[in-house]
Amino acid sequence: MKRARVTVLWVTLAIVFVLVVTGGAAVVRFGGWNAAVGTPAAVPPFPVPGLRATPGAVLPPDDASGPAPAAPALARILAPLLADRRLGTSVSASVVDAETGDVLLDRRAGVGVAPASTTKIITAAAVLAAVGPDRRLVTRAVAGATPGTVVLVGGGDPTLAAGPAGTYPGAARLDRLAAQVRKAAGGPLRRVLVDGGLFTGPTTGPGWDSDIVTGGFGAPVTALTTDGGRRGPRTDARSPAPDLAAGRAFARALGLPRSAVARGAAPAGARELGAVSSPPMLTMVEYLLTHSDNVLADTLARQVAIERRLPASFAGASEAIRATLAGLGLDAAADGQVDGSGLSRANRLTPALLTSVLAVVGSPDHPELRGVLTGLPVARYSGTLADRFAGAPAGAGLVRAKTGTLSGVSALSGVLLDASGRRLAFAVVADGVPAAAQDSAEAALDRIGAALTRCGCR
Repeated sequence: MKRARVTVLWVTLAIVFVLVVTGGAAVVRFGGWNAAVGTPAAVPPFPVPGLRATPGAVLPPDDASGPAPAAPALARILAPLLADRRLGTSVSASVVDAETGDVLLDRRAGVGVAPASTTKIITAAAVLAAVGPDRRLVTRAVAGATPGTVVLVGGGDPTLAAGPAGTYPGAARLDRLAAQVRKAAGGPLRRVLVDGGLFTGPTTGPGWDSDIVTGGFGAPVTALTTDGGRRGPRTDARSPAPDLAAGRAFARALGLPRSAVARGAAPAGARELGAVSSPPMLTMVEYLLTHSDNVLADTLARQVAIERRLPASFAGASEAIRATLAGLGLDAAADGQVDGSGLSRANRLTPALLTSVLAVVGSPDHPELRGVLTGLPVARYSGTLADRFAGAPAGAGLVRAKTGTLSGVSALSGVLLDASGRRLAFAVVADGVPAAAQDSAEAALDRIGAALTRCGCR
């Protein structure tokens, strides 16, 4: 399907016009909202069907001091939407005033539920809080213990590209690392060892469905991988052994056969032959949220464990994330997160925790966390929301939210502006979705988000 181009108008470095499709007209919102969430420039500019190249009506600047909704009125508006049969009978929800943290709606919000990919909100916040937005992950090549051996040492960079046509924009490349090694080796190379010792424990998560890897939804989590564990940069098919696949790609770049590759460990104090660095952590976090990238989420979660001096495993990452949330002043006592991606059916998070995190990341007290908001998909504009909200156009461009889907589970959690210009954080998780309603449950969630944008709720 052909798509019209999106025009994004810049007014100053701090003010960005956000284009919205409503009733065939483009609507521009700016001011306090953009100051809170950053500019859409951080989100890849996916075209929006039907958007005019020239914007139409322009709304006045957002007023961050607009009145908060009245909780009883908001509850009345949402009650029939939360009762939508497409969501099933087990629906939990939380809505908070993102400016004050005041609770506006609590529907079993303190009960742990299977959050699916809305888990990535928690992971992203912990990564930016513990590791920081500027950190880059380094993949190194060092001399092996025997002449002619080079050891490829994984630094946990899931975006590392095997060659020029990588999956992730701006990724480090193995072919460039190989060029460094050829110059520095000082002799012929005969063998490649791959060292993934930075990570420990099982490479697949607890509670993962059996088809997670074979179906291309995720990959074994290893410290050395290329293109998110994919067999090629433009496919979702994943390798069962990403570390060895990376080693073989490196060997090809060095002119060595597949048989030259084996697992091993870098000698202590080994001479470095070359190194390449990932994009900044902020870029990777934004990407994992926008595109709901499971491998990035589970791999970067381990960086939180490393930063907190815990084992770089699923269990260590979960413990480190809980500790990081507590350090942000968040009550993570009921946090039952067991992986970073939300693929696990054993995950248990509360909608209240999701909205609490969203309120914190929008606070001026934590500018290092702003990437969580700028990475969230935008309704009818980017990522996993690019094709959503077609039946709920009032939310287009105004809802930034993370989607979540497992069989039987449909979730949506994010931030938006209501009709009074008040910033709200919301989370709705339906974890008993009927099999026949799996796809239509998303439309029911979109209606809830759109209703919140229309709500002055006095």
